[in-house]
Amino acid sequence: MIELEKVSFSYAAQGPTVSDLSFQIEQGEFVAILGANGAGKTTTVKLIDGLIRPTSGRVMIHGSDTAKTPVSQRARQVGFLFQNPDRQICKNTVREEILFGLSAVRGDEPEERRTARAEEVLADFGFTGDEEPFALSRGQRQRVALASILAVEPEVLILDEPTTGLDYRECCHIMDRIRRMNRERKVTVVMVCHDMEVVLDYADRALVMACGRLLGDGPVREIFRDRMLMETASILPPQMIGLAQRLGLDGGDTPEAMADVLAARAKGGEEQ
Repeated sequence: MIELEKVSFSYAAQGPTVSDLSFQIEQGEFVAILGANGAGKTTTVKLIDGLIRPTSGRVMIHGSDTAKTPVSQRARQVGFLFQNPDRQICKNTVREEILFGLSAVRGDEPEERRTARAEEVLADFGFTGDEEPFALSRGQRQRVALASILAVEPEVLILDEPTTGLDYRECCHIMDRIRRMNRERKVTVVMVCHDMEVVLDYADRALVMACGRLLGDGPVREIFRDRMLMETASILPPQMIGLAQRLGLDGGDTPEAMADVLAARAKGGEEQ
């Protein structure tokens, strides 16, 4: 679904922001891009979305070069959820917001079909449609932005720090819905996220970046267990994995596994 071939990018009057990036993401994967501030994560997802074009190399979405793909086609393929939903909400009601995206991306479809799709999405997200977006809470505005993106049914969903400013309940609500879209509709998800607990709970694969380069690529738990990689990238692993490592519980970094290992140790102590 996504392929980067030796991609580099530099902003004007600066050195390379990302350098020689090459990786592939298959349809239906849920991938997290990890790294400290300045690692090049947001630049990478902007390159995937076609918001910026590589200085060198190619970015391919479903076989199409983003540098040669019309904006209208890219908008059908890729949805981008910004860190701050207020940067992408522009209408006076939630219904108008959803219809705006549908009209912009699917204006060639009959109006009745777009209206029906908007009502379907409103019901799915629990909105009446008459709500004023900027009178809603931060978490609700994030849901409005997500609803407007998913309404057009993109093949790829890019999330730039989707849980920033959300409480635990709002975070779960947003991420559970995204995971459902990923699993049921095979929407490919690429997420930039500083919350390693969220990454552990939802992502299947992680790309680790530092100084604009790719340092690691693999299943999330294997990536988090790599102490050298985590230290090089200045990333703290999730608390559960960090605790398991400090206790010397090899592989016991799920709640169930940790409970089993600790119970076996306790039983062994009693027998001694």
